[in-house]
Amino acid sequence: MLALAALAGYLVWHYTWRPPHGVQRLPEAGSADYVGSAACGQCHAGQFDAWQGSQHAAAMAEASERTVLGDFNDARFTYAGVTSSFLRRDGKFFVRTDGPDGKLAEFPVKYTFGFAPLQQYLIEFADGRLQALSIAWDARAKQRGGQRWFHLYPGQSIRHGDPLHWTQLQQNWNFMCADCHSTRLRKNYDAAAGRFHTGWSEINVGCEACHGPASNHVAWARKEGDGERFDDPGKGLPVVYDERRDVAWTMNPGTGIAERSRARGSAREVTACAQCHSRRSQISEDYAPGRPIGDGYLVALLEEGLYWHDGQMRDEVYNHGSFLQSRMFEKGVTCSDCHDPHSGKLRADGNAVCAQCHSAPKYDAQTHHRHPPGSAGAQCAACHMPTTTYMVVDPRHDHSLRIPRPDLSVRLGTPNACNKCHADRDSQWAAQAIEQWYGHAPGGYQTFGEAFADASRHAAGARSKLLAIAGDRGQPALARASALSRLADDSGAGVIEVAAQALNDDDELVRRAAIQVLATADASTRVRYLPRMVEDPVRAVRIEAARALAAVPEHDLPPEQRAAFSRALDEYVAVQTYNGDRPESHLNLGALYQERGHLDQAEAAYRQALKLYPGAVHPVINLADLYRARGVENAVEDLLRTGLQANPRSAPLHHALGLAYARQQKRADSLRSLAAAARLAPDSPSYAYVYGVALHSYGEPARAIATLEQAHRRFTGDRTILQALASMERDRGNRARALDHAQKLVGLAPDDPQAQALLRSLRR
Repeated sequence: MLALAALAGYLVWHYTWRPPHGVQRLPEAGSADYVGSAACGQCHAGQFDAWQGSQHAAAMAEASERTVLGDFNDARFTYAGVTSSFLRRDGKFFVRTDGPDGKLAEFPVKYTFGFAPLQQYLIEFADGRLQALSIAWDARAKQRGGQRWFHLYPGQSIRHGDPLHWTQLQQNWNFMCADCHSTRLRKNYDAAAGRFHTGWSEINVGCEACHGPASNHVAWARKEGDGERFDDPGKGLPVVYDERRDVAWTMNPGTGIAERSRARGSAREVTACAQCHSRRSQISEDYAPGRPIGDGYLVALLEEGLYWHDGQMRDEVYNHGSFLQSRMFEKGVTCSDCHDPHSGKLRADGNAVCAQCHSAPKYDAQTHHRHPPGSAGAQCAACHMPTTTYMVVDPRHDHSLRIPRPDLSVRLGTPNACNKCHADRDSQWAAQAIEQWYGHAPGGYQTFGEAFADASRHAAGARSKLLAIAGDRGQPALARASALSRLADDSGAGVIEVAAQALNDDDELVRRAAIQVLATADASTRVRYLPRMVEDPVRAVRIEAARALAAVPEHDLPPEQRAAFSRALDEYVAVQTYNGDRPESHLNLGALYQERGHLDQAEAAYRQALKLYPGAVHPVINLADLYRARGVENAVEDLLRTGLQANPRSAPLHHALGLAYARQQKRADSLRSLAAAARLAPDSPSYAYVYGVALHSYGEPARAIATLEQAHRRFTGDRTILQALASMERDRGNRARALDHAQKLVGLAPDDPQAQALLRSLRR
């Protein structure tokens, strides 16, 4: 994912906003229009001046002598065997580098993208695409290693044709970046022509990106037309950020921590920031500030690969998901308690920003932080907000504001703040030091790390731990939703009960995750619980419910909800159509059409996905499954073998080919392909399970049991492997071994009727 360089934490120069030339002004459909930040500055001079020096004001700009920071004086940079040149001519800026065909060509720079601690450059193509050059300018001072060109993927040798090459899919500004760097962005992708007509009301992140269209507010202020009728709290603005108004934080002398005078009744401000400061995908352009985030975006949960097991940021997730985990958020803190929303700067320097609510004599003291006063280790953020560096030069603070847990590093392999500084010592040393300092092992607000780690390893006991987190209202809502999402393949009665209760949760993320769990249940369970969810007030929840019910015959749905289901399913299709420039959207549409029996439409969607990304794996697998449904096995084999030529180490493709061979009774070929899938994806218990079952089916029970026993030692909590072992040992007459496996199986899922039946039969 491209980073939002303009939202980094450094200010290098003072950027003064001016209306750019040639900006495409877009009319607003509705009762209000966008008027531009300059109009706001006429009355709100202080806020406007603060904003002009902010990262938001310089999020994007036309390339000019004033805005371009990089060295375009015939500077050279070599990466992956390609030497690129940066040139200026007649007041314009150019880069000579490898294009989409791998040949050197000269490209004019259209826009700057961010400005600190790095600046990227956007290049326009004839089809309306803007592509972000992967060679960026390090805008830091020279003494800090800056003032140089560098590549965002050092050591990876990204070449043309790779999705990460600057001309390809994953570096496309229109989809990947635009919504967060300009105001009222409209992507305007024409799927039939394969062209973008992207425009904005303001090229950078202006006042109305957070406050919404301001024409009614301006009319109110000027008493123009019917402006006087806007006597609502927002005076014509669609949202009022009043969560901090008349709120006091009073120090509790016992704890040394301030307490809010009244509970925060909403999260409008945090949600407004989350539009861009979150890992999310966009599902609609009609989102307006003040509405639930799920009306316009799908916010990522604490997914493996994005976050560490304990919730620390891992991939580029920005701040929202981290902050939702924090005790600060739970106690009512908002973003602007710490940050000035217009300048983007902290409200106080260093530890003073924390001392707004945390008693300095107690917490900004050596007795607490155990480091020399004034040292790097004595900084609150060093321990409670450690940084991870993204885009090579951009260190960002983790906003989960957690207690350092080197003891979890010992057990789970997660990072910790102590060893980020003391890199020459191990986490065991750090854990012992903390316990000696404070007389006990550290605790903290985030307590889900071990459960998520166990779930990742498919360990015994993970299910019960996840259920406990999912049902515990004392856990952060994001953690509860993430626990539910990890139970999505478990349709046991206990899981169904917890998910059904979660449908009533106040938090939209929890409701959405609960639907994901119930979507894997049988049709009768889905019809029992999900129809009412197609009328949820949040779009992200509605479309999740509609997709889960898509395969259910509509006559099985309650009559009073059929119309709402149809509308919600139309919304789901509209989301995929809006993102029609992406292969995954066509994959989603193809799966929907196939599930509903529209095979020609499904095939067209899969082929469109492959047209947009010829190297994609899952459209090939889905298309092969469609051919299987049509009984064209030769086409299945040919398609999968072609896919493997482009992706020879793809476990899903080997697995699908192994199943295709099995249907054709090609025993040796099937076993070879299924074994390859299990070998290439050693962390997937399902591939090992299918390979073991195939061995047993082909008359090799000893090899099958050995394969599954090895898999069981790695995935002690996987129930399908245990059930297969119990059945195979029973068939071989090894009743004691079978009984042992069945007892373990029931211990993992006491509410599983199949496991109970197997155990009863063995006991008889």
